[in-house]
Amino acid sequence: MTQFQAPSQKKLKDISLYINGEFVKSNSQETFENINPFTNEPINHIAAGDAADIDAAVAAAKRAFHGEWGKMKLDERLDYVYKIGDLIEEHSEEIAVLESYDTGLPISQTRKMIARSAKNFRFYAEMVKSHLYGEAYQVDDEFINYSVRKPVGVAGLITPWNAPFMLETWKIAPALATGNTVVLKPAEWSPLSANRIAEVINEAGLPDGVFNVVHGYGETAGAALVRHPDVPLISFTGETTTGSEIMKNGADALKQFSMELGGKSPIIIFDDADVERALDACTWGVFSFNGERCTANSRVYLHEDIADDFIKKLKERVDRIRVGDPMDPNTQVGPLVHRNHYDNVKGYLELAEQEGCEVYSGHVPAEHSRGNFVPPTLLLNADQHMRVVQEEIFGPVIAVMTFKDEDEVIEKANDVRYGLAGYVWTKDMQRGHRVAQAIDAGMLWVNSQNVRDLRTPFGGSKHSGIGREGGFYAFEFYTETQIIHVAMKDHYIPQLGK
Repeated sequence: MTQFQAPSQKKLKDISLYINGEFVKSNSQETFENINPFTNEPINHIAAGDAADIDAAVAAAKRAFHGEWGKMKLDERLDYVYKIGDLIEEHSEEIAVLESYDTGLPISQTRKMIARSAKNFRFYAEMVKSHLYGEAYQVDDEFINYSVRKPVGVAGLITPWNAPFMLETWKIAPALATGNTVVLKPAEWSPLSANRIAEVINEAGLPDGVFNVVHGYGETAGAALVRHPDVPLISFTGETTTGSEIMKNGADALKQFSMELGGKSPIIIFDDADVERALDACTWGVFSFNGERCTANSRVYLHEDIADDFIKKLKERVDRIRVGDPMDPNTQVGPLVHRNHYDNVKGYLELAEQEGCEVYSGHVPAEHSRGNFVPPTLLLNADQHMRVVQEEIFGPVIAVMTFKDEDEVIEKANDVRYGLAGYVWTKDMQRGHRVAQAIDAGMLWVNSQNVRDLRTPFGGSKHSGIGREGGFYAFEFYTETQIIHVAMKDHYIPQLGK
C-alpha cells in the first residue's frame, strides 16, 4: 500500500460530536452512514446531532464566552490560534488524505488546500494584532469619542461539503481570533475533516466549550443552530436556496448573517487574449476540485473570431484530463462527493441535450465504474436562456458560447441571477478594467485564474451572497463596534423641570 491510498481502504472509526471539550455520542444515539465517493462503500458512521445536542453545544460555548475564553488576555488567546495552525501543518498529510478519501477531491489538490488552512489561523492571528483597532475623535476640549471592537458571542458556522477543511478553517480562524466561541455544523457528506479539526483543537488545549462540532442533517441540527436564541451570528457557505431559507429561519431573532452562496461565473475571452494561458485558466477554473467550486468559470464566452480554434483546443484538453482514483497523485479529476449529487449533475447533462446542446465529454476508465464519476464536459452550442446556462450545476461542466463585441458579452455575462466571480482575458488593459468593472460580481480576475489573497474581500452580489470574508472585512461580521463618549469637562446640559 502506498501513502496515496485511502486509509486502509476500509471502514474508519465512527465519529462522535465534540461538545464542551469532549467527544460524545448524540443525545438520540442516532447515526448516519458516511460513504466513500470512489467506491460507494461505507467509510464509517457519524453521530447525528439534533436540537438537544445544539442546545448543549451552545450552552457550553456561551459559558466559555462569558468565562475563561472571554476573560483571556489577547496574546494568550492568539497563542492558541497560532498553535492550531502549527498542528494543522504538523498533521497536514494525514488531513489531506482524509479529505480526498471523504470528498473524492484529488490528493494533489487537497494537499494545497490543507497548507492554506494552516495559514488561515496564522493570518488571522496577525490580522487581529495589526488591524483590530478602534477610532478616536476629539471634540474641542469637551469630549473624546472612541470606538472599540468586541467579540459578538457564539458564532454558528455552517460549512459545505466541497473543500470542507479549508472552508471550515476560513470561518473558525477569524471567529476564534476575534474572541468569539464556535458551534460548527459541518456538511453531512464530508464529516471526516471536521472531526479532525476538532481533534486538532482538542490537542491545542483550548478551554472547554470554546469550539464545538455538532454533526447532523441541515433540517435538524442546522435548523436548530439557526433558530437558537443564544447564537447571534450565522456564517453559511452553500447553495443559494438553502441560504435564503436560513435567513428566513433566523430573521425573528435579528441574527447577523454572512452568506457565501452559489455562482455561475463567466470567463470572457477576447480575440486578443493569450489563448494558451486563457486555456490553462479556463480548464483549471472549471475542472479542478472536480468542478465542485462556487467560483468555477462555468460559462465561457469566446469572441467569435477565435471560437473555433479555442473550442478545438478545449476538446483536446478535455480528452487528456486524467480522471481516476483521488488518492493517485496523477489524478486531475476525481469522483463527485455523493451519489445524489452525481445524479443531479448527470440530470443536467441530459437536460443539456434536450435543450439542444452538443455534450462533449472526456473519458472515465472502466475500472472506476463504481464511483461517482462525471468526466470533464463541454456543453457546445449553448444559448443564454437555457437552464444549463442559468442554473448552477456544480460539477466539471462548462457551457460554451460566443460573442461579437464588448457590450454584447457584458449583457450576457450579467444575465444570470448569480454574481459571485468573473474572469476577463484580453491584452487591452483599458478594456480589461472596463469590462471587469461592468460585470455584476463580487470578484473579478483579469488575465488570471482564481488566485486568492487572504487580505482581500471574498464574497458575491445578487443571489451569490451577503457580506464579505477575508482580511479585516471579516471583522465587520465577527465583532461589534461600540462607541464610547467621554466628557472631559463639565459641559452644558439642558435643565428640564429644574
